[in-house]
Amino acid sequence: MKKIYLIFLFSFALCAEDFISEFEYGQMLYQSPRGVSCVPCHGETGEGRDIVSYTEDNGTVVMIKGPDIRSSTLTQINDSVKKGNSIMPRYFFTDKEIKTIHAYLEKVNLEETE
Repeated sequence: MKKIYLIFLFSFALCAEDFISEFEYGQMLYQSPRGVSCVPCHGETGEGRDIVSYTEDNGTVVMIKGPDIRSSTLTQINDSVKKGNSIMPRYFFTDKEIKTIHAYLEKVNLEETE
């Protein structure tokens, strides 16, 4: 019985990384990192969105806009996430999680341009 259990455990360990791809993990972190999504401010692919706006007689006035982060470097995203600013909250991601989010944004935007 012990041998069967060890074989199962070893097989599971070998396949454990295949349950979710890096792209899927980056997508999950971007869309719902610990309950707070990047999407409402930065859009589905990082294109940026209007956060606060109102309508006047002559059109819509945008007060606060989430920036377009599609061409942001890893260093820029890392700094923004770790430091935050007056509008964006500070997030407590690991360096690997930030790299994964950056890789996800790069891939999803590359696929859109093809």
